[in-house]
Amino acid sequence: MAAGLTLVLGVMGVINLAHGSYYLLGGYVGFSIAKHTGSFFLGLLGGTTVAGVLGVFTYRILLSRRFAESELAQVLITFGLLLVFADIFLWIWGGVPLSIPKPDILRGGVHVAGMTYPLFRLFIIPAGAAVFLFLWWFQERTKYGAVVRAGVDDEQMTQAIGINISVVKTLVFGLGALLAGFAGAAGGPFVGLYPGLDVGILVLALVVVIIGGKGSLWGALIGALCIGLLDSFGNSLLPEFSLFTIFGAMVFVLAVKPSGILGRE
Repeated sequence: MAAGLTLVLGVMGVINLAHGSYYLLGGYVGFSIAKHTGSFFLGLLGGTTVAGVLGVFTYRILLSRRFAESELAQVLITFGLLLVFADIFLWIWGGVPLSIPKPDILRGGVHVAGMTYPLFRLFIIPAGAAVFLFLWWFQERTKYGAVVRAGVDDEQMTQAIGINISVVKTLVFGLGALLAGFAGAAGGPFVGLYPGLDVGILVLALVVVIIGGKGSLWGALIGALCIGLLDSFGNSLLPEFSLFTIFGAMVFVLAVKPSGILGRE
């Protein structure tokens, strides 16, 4: 989720407050497909695909227009989309919390040193690592990643050498939405799905990107680890101050290094 937001906000510079909606859409679609087919992996594929396709259409229809060039316009448009999507999800799937059933092969746990680790979470860890490595390879080691970076640094020059920057931005925005949908479908079995989750996930992802630094995938990884550990310890040891532990860390990082841990000035 944070990696997708890093692409959209950090690399492209597009403010997307509806990013959490793609997460929730991926989870809900994955739930529906898994319920009717009995296959978690088909649900994962379907939720990921639908969120990515919706992201492409969202950017092409709304955010690629001239009236959406300013940051204020992007905030207003995507916040409106957040509200519209929330009502649509509530209308289709209702307000009852849902959970995607885990695949049979990933049920149960593994006993190590007197502790039990759920198999499904052990599957999510390498899956997330694979996504991160793919994004890093794509952004830093491929010519397509170089095109994306060039389009952000100097859009006019990129267009002058024959690259359709509008198509590049559409595909990157769609990739960010696709990753959010993947996170929603993959996290559905243990996080659950319910109205309002889109806002909660969006806030956490924004904090991760701010702490890690705009445009840095490694920064997003470090930020996610910091926020995940702080949130877990905060909920366990100081539940009444759980939000303070998250936003307190963000304020501290911004005070020490306003660009984020690995962000550029």
